[in-house]
Amino acid sequence: MRVSLEDVPIAGFEESYRVQRARYPGAGPDRQPVHTVYVPADRFSATTVADWGGQALALVCEHLAGPAELAEVFGVPGDLAAAVHERVLRKLGREPVEDLRIDFEDGYGVRPGQEDGDAERAAVAVAELWAAGTLPRRWGPRVKSFADGDPARSVRTLDGFVTTVVERAGELPPGFTVTFPKVLMEGYLRQFAGVLERLEAALGVRLRFEMQVEAPQTLGFLSAELAESLGGRLAAAHFGVFDYTAAIGLPPHEQRLDHPACDHARHVMRVAFADTGVELSDGSLAASPASGSAGDVRALWRRHAELVRHSLAHGFQQGWDMHPSHLVSRFATVYAFHLARYDSYRERVRAWEERRDAGGGVMDEPATVGTMAAALRRADAALDEPPAR
Repeated sequence: MRVSLEDVPIAGFEESYRVQRARYPGAGPDRQPVHTVYVPADRFSATTVADWGGQALALVCEHLAGPAELAEVFGVPGDLAAAVHERVLRKLGREPVEDLRIDFEDGYGVRPGQEDGDAERAAVAVAELWAAGTLPRRWGPRVKSFADGDPARSVRTLDGFVTTVVERAGELPPGFTVTFPKVLMEGYLRQFAGVLERLEAALGVRLRFEMQVEAPQTLGFLSAELAESLGGRLAAAHFGVFDYTAAIGLPPHEQRLDHPACDHARHVMRVAFADTGVELSDGSLAASPASGSAGDVRALWRRHAELVRHSLAHGFQQGWDMHPSHLVSRFATVYAFHLARYDSYRERVRAWEERRDAGGGVMDEPATVGTMAAALRRADAALDEPPAR
């Protein structure tokens, strides 16, 4: 005798399913930037974005005049070199910075008598960029860490900065996010989320933040449950390579993004935040060309391109850029990465959708097809023109 279980309620299912949908909503609808540019607050002005783009373009004109040079420096296949070169030139001219972070932490230092004034001046510059239509699609400050023992300084800078932007611009321009560094204690995240909640009530705006993963202790409490507990305010997690590698005792010459220890940290981040909607970003190369010579500039580009490819291969679509020269190698590498496989992915997805073998001896699983479809969406976003304001 067969027992029918179709109508038998499964105890607790509805609650489990509700939690699943809340905790694992999947990727967000927003386009993730391919980089974040960090500029110390005392060096930031309304001309910073244009200055970076101009310097990067000048380097291209001097040391990367045509597709052949690009192919040689970045190892881009000849059939892609012209398209990549043209896209890099257009990008640097139209949108050299996708995500801007005005730094009040390590890149700025401790300046008790100066920080309030620099926060106000930076906010005024943001309002000027917004009025001119040149504010990057994402932007915001990096404040000091609570781990430094002075949360009041961090909160004061954030409050003064955001309040002044709203006063000068008449609103909080879209794309705002604040970076919260050196999260050594889980409690700091909830405390900072509480600060944002109070600031929201005063300004009538919605605020989100990014956490930085810069210590082995932080890896121990990353989880989907943590992201859920912050009420949707955690937008991203950014890996801090130099603090992290120093914290685990690596020698200075091994403090690099492609060290296996950094691969481990990235994998922990990816597992912890899978399908939560929390974006992931890699760290930086703390180097600029040793001189203006072609040899030194190209050496820097090659090394930076290696690190960008390494990040992309590990599923990290974003990283930090710390010098105008990095814009060239960032965009060239990202464009080449996506263009190299775009047509083959598209054909395999189309073949699968038409229920045919993809050809070439490959029989794709649904999970693989889903990954290729996601890669095509990321490529479309990365290769697209900046949005109209």
